[in-house]
Amino acid sequence: MKTLTLAAAAVLFASPVLAQTAAPAAPQLNVEIPELERVTADPTCGGKTALVEQRVFCVTTTQAGIGAVVDAYSAAFSTQGWLPAGGSENLIIYVKRKPEGGCDGFQMLAFADDTRVAAPAAPAWLAFAPIPGDVCAAQPAAPAAPAQ
Repeated sequence: MKTLTLAAAAVLFASPVLAQTAAPAAPQLNVEIPELERVTADPTCGGKTALVEQRVFCVTTTQAGIGAVVDAYSAAFSTQGWLPAGGSENLIIYVKRKPEGGCDGFQMLAFADDTRVAAPAAPAWLAFAPIPGDVCAAQPAAPAAPAQ
């Protein structure tokens, strides 16, 4: 198994494109991303320069195989103590409690080239990026409605 250190880039995934946000520098997040026979590292992230600029780690597989790859990664992350905590059809958010309190988090986004026709042998990608800050921190309470 290969250990990949994802730099804590200020990246938040929005489906299907990543949105960039400003955030203070955070410590690095260590996630072991196993090497799978059916995937290849892709430093170009399928030609998505915004992902490359944010130092997101990407792998490529086929559209027919992406479901099995996601399952294999999810099983590996589970053995490392990462829990799936949310997401959407093509996004999974993982969290892991820190010994000192709070949580680390990272995201796995699946995408394909939307300019090409979908096909079983066509490429599909997974992008991995940390979520900066404490993902378990309580959200601020909504302000109370002004009295009238």
